Amino acid sequence: MFTHTSQPCTFERDCEVVMIPAGDEVTIPAGTVGYITQALGGSFTVFIDGNLFRIAGVDADAIGKEPVMPPRLPENATEEDVEKLLWDQMKTVYDPEIPVNIVDLGLVYRCEMRSDESGSRTVDVDMTLTAPGCGMGDILVDDVRSKLELVPTVDKVNVELTFDPPWNHNMMSEVARLETGMF
Repeated sequence: MFTHTSQPCTFERDCEVVMIPAGDEVTIPAGTVGYITQALGGSFTVFIDGNLFRIAGVDADAIGKEPVMPPRLPENATEEDVEKLLWDQMKTVYDPEIPVNIVDLGLVYRCEMRSDESGSRTVDVDMTLTAPGCGMGDILVDDVRSKLELVPTVDKVNVELTFDPPWNHNMMSEVARLETGMF
């Protein structure tokens, strides 16, 4: 996974990470040297001793990067502004093995928002994975949930993982097919 574009890094502190593709949480100790192979959507994929690990954006300081700031809404935001921010947030969730966000990969089947009388919002998302046995499924679901919960006025996010219909490369956006070479 190390390439000529990979950037070396040294962990400046102990850091909780997720092993790719198994999804196991492990701690990388301070002083460990690795290579950043992907830095998309506010998270980082790091190659260490033949393994890949995902570092959350809030832990970016562990590898000498700036932590990712939460999203903001404009003053007097409309429902459309909130919906756009929800989709923009989901576009910051990347498959850790494919450098394409889950929206362009066609993994998000539905995103609906509803408000109660107090103005707080609940968001319901149906999504899938590129492969049903992917060990990163729970991690991606949690990533979607946590990134949508950062949107101001969103109080609850329900993410449902489904495999009906099964994902295929035709669900990808044209941009994603071009990026991955899947025409």
